[in-house]
Amino acid sequence: MQASTPAQERKDGGTRRSVLRLVFSRNSLICMVLGFTSGLPFFVLISLIPIWLRTNGVDLKTIGFLSALSLPYSLKFLWAPLCDGFFVQRFGRRKTWMLGTQMLLMIAVAAMAFFDPVRDLSIVAAISFCIAVFSATQDIAIDAYRRELLSDQELGFGTSVHVNFYRVAQLVPGSLALILADLGGWSVSYLVTAAFLLPGIAMSCLIREPQRFKCSSGFRAAVTEPFREFVGRKGVGGSLLFLLFLFAYKLGDSMATALISPFYADMGFTTTQIGTTAKFVGLSSSVCGAFLGGILMIRIGINRALWFFGFVQIITILGFALLTGYRGNVGMLAFAVFGEYLGVGLGTACFIAFIARATNPAFTATQFALFSAVTALPRVVFSSVTGIMAETLGWFTFFCVCYCMAIPGMLLLLKVAPFGADGDSRISESDAGERGTASQTASESERDGGQVRQS
Repeated sequence: MQASTPAQERKDGGTRRSVLRLVFSRNSLICMVLGFTSGLPFFVLISLIPIWLRTNGVDLKTIGFLSALSLPYSLKFLWAPLCDGFFVQRFGRRKTWMLGTQMLLMIAVAAMAFFDPVRDLSIVAAISFCIAVFSATQDIAIDAYRRELLSDQELGFGTSVHVNFYRVAQLVPGSLALILADLGGWSVSYLVTAAFLLPGIAMSCLIREPQRFKCSSGFRAAVTEPFREFVGRKGVGGSLLFLLFLFAYKLGDSMATALISPFYADMGFTTTQIGTTAKFVGLSSSVCGAFLGGILMIRIGINRALWFFGFVQIITILGFALLTGYRGNVGMLAFAVFGEYLGVGLGTACFIAFIARATNPAFTATQFALFSAVTALPRVVFSSVTGIMAETLGWFTFFCVCYCMAIPGMLLLLKVAPFGADGDSRISESDAGERGTASQTASESERDGGQVRQS
């Protein structure tokens, strides 16, 4: 066995110290708090409010209709240019929108405590829609801030920290709030849940606004320049190929998990087994996967991570196909869920980091919102089709089809993120600054009076 040279030992030791500095850095703490604050209102909408309505006698049809009020998450790219082009100078481009939406979210969540879900259903629906709009807008600002804050070296791990604490946030509305509802009533539950937004507000007050890049001014430039820059940088064909990759990379995975709760029930598992085994194992393995993915991306880069984690992501789909032969076996349920959500955690961390890297820092909010909206399309488009497929094909064949649907996304990596060519799509700070300055000069005449101060 060949001994390590002193130079190799110094290199390995320096790498370990670099990783430790990154893990325990100030930027990681910022991603942690803002990730939690970003996830909390989303899980209020999909976990807390539906249970509150149902336990107060609201019918499932109405609850299902209210779930459509979360549509702003898929349409946020429509108003993302406002977050790029307009802000209050005293706070800065990102802090203006983060602070504003966080305070509005705290008020909206707390307001639920003062209404009856049956008598005031229309008001509850209106507040729910406001929470969705404010939350989606907060996501635009936080995603853009994170991209501008993190260097290329920090991007992978910082993204994984954000994803982890976004998921951890579900423990408040999905667990703590329900316990508080039993102990002190729903009013106490909503007020305490709203209070969990305070750390995010405090963090938004304390952080510094990134000032590395100038942005376009004027509404017209804020709307058109991000798309013009993206197409100009990649070309029409390259842009379409990139968007197709965003749609296809997690297509099979999205299809496989779209009906996962009904699948567990059909496999003969009780609600207690689903709640304790599937949900707990799923959350813990996805969090572990995202954290592990962030650490590995520091060493191997984002492009290689897309390849390695993508293979794990699609292979673990077959665990559900295997589970169809072990109905009621809790051990196999835990095995299949652990594998699938480990792949989800790994794949999501590097995928979001890749999307962030592909944005121009001068137009981060608009481009990030557009790209993330495209990645959400598979679940929106195929959510109704998967039920028909599962009933027609049977669960085993359905999951095999999901596995096959994931392959085209992996093949597109050959063009979009070649193995070993990490960083090809990065944008230098000077290039982004020049583009932002050009956009600002071109649209100088469109400055909207003095009502909103712009950079």
